[in-house]
Amino acid sequence: MIKKNLTKLVGLKKEDFDCFVKTGQIQVQPARLIPTLKTGDEMALTSIFLSTIHLVKEFRDSIFKELKLSRTGRFYFYTEATFPEINKSRLDGLIIVVSKGIITDAVFFEMKNKNNGLELNQIEAYLDICKKLKVEKLVTISNEFVADPSHSPLRIKTPKCIALSHFSWTYLITKGQLLLFKKDILIEDEDQIEIMREVLHYFESPVSGIKGFTQMKSGWKELSESIRAQKPLKTSDEYIEDAVLSWYEEEKDMALLLSRKLGVLVKTPAKNQDSLKKDISRVVKDNYLSGSLIVKDSVSDIKIIAEFERRMVAMSVKVIPPLNKGTIARITWIGNQLENCKKRDEAVFTKIQDYIWVEADIKYANTNLKVKLSELDTLNELSKGKDINAFHIGMIDGFGAGFASNKKFIVLIEQMMLDFYEGIVQHMSNWKRPAPKLEQGSEVI
Repeated sequence: MIKKNLTKLVGLKKEDFDCFVKTGQIQVQPARLIPTLKTGDEMALTSIFLSTIHLVKEFRDSIFKELKLSRTGRFYFYTEATFPEINKSRLDGLIIVVSKGIITDAVFFEMKNKNNGLELNQIEAYLDICKKLKVEKLVTISNEFVADPSHSPLRIKTPKCIALSHFSWTYLITKGQLLLFKKDILIEDEDQIEIMREVLHYFESPVSGIKGFTQMKSGWKELSESIRAQKPLKTSDEYIEDAVLSWYEEEKDMALLLSRKLGVLVKTPAKNQDSLKKDISRVVKDNYLSGSLIVKDSVSDIKIIAEFERRMVAMSVKVIPPLNKGTIARITWIGNQLENCKKRDEAVFTKIQDYIWVEADIKYANTNLKVKLSELDTLNELSKGKDINAFHIGMIDGFGAGFASNKKFIVLIEQMMLDFYEGIVQHMSNWKRPAPKLEQGSEVI
């Protein structure tokens, strides 16, 4: 038999792929749900993850959709993919999509767990393999967080023909957990439900090597202390970019945490190089960063601001009062909403009530009226002759030295977010203008 040269994966006949496997020009192992590998090993994690995609349809659809991977045809899942004639580097995972006997799509995977971070030289080598084999997708997975799957934890130049995506393990666990909630999309097959549960049980165990976002980058502490000491800042300072990226990662981590609590996917605004430049400029000029959590069917997005100079964090939601009533009635209405929050969950409300502020958005005014919750009655006098368009219900908390701590900041802001949502946000609702009514005795002409 004449030995063929391997020049591509996408576009290759599946029977030729199998021949290349037999000759050793392609070296792969089939992904197994229960691999005969050491618990906590990265390859064991890879095998279990790829097998779960294979066996649980809704999980597969969700991942394939994000990767823009074809969902029609037959799918084959492999680990330990090597192409010795091209590059002796071993890729952790490979999925190929076959339609009418031809490989129509493919994606490579590189996995890390524990404290192992992605390595620039390694990923550059994998991108080179992608280019040579005409594979247009490479996915990295690790405990490192990014603001968006299209971003990478590495500063890396990607060829235009290749899409480099990154998932944190926490993100993938959250996607799996959401499929088990009785909301929106759920897994139909009961056996697949049990597979998903067992896999998540393993992923959430410390032995798997998976962990959440537990520490801001060192640039966060350096930026906090520089602003505190009133040192001059430059947009070119690398530690400031690290601090902003850490903020993006924590924003995403809060969204995933709230997603798992609510059973619906909480989103964050898309981030790109332009938003990174703007946020670096903002923190240099005004010493604060902002973000938001987008919760389906919530009263509004949750706005979040971190102020470095005062070392405080503010969270708020916007609430629309009855616009068909007067100012005093609108203030009474928002007071009743907040009283309802207290009745619904008194323990949490009591815990946070001293940190709650009410801000009245005044029509045509340059500044809003802002009072503590305990002083809400004073709004009646302050807003005389003014038109309130909306209220912003906010929670403001000073973190002190914890603000500059790479680990404690995460603990403090995530607990604040959960308390604010549980005590306030989930109980608030906007006024809706009633439908117009027919006048009594009106006649059809």
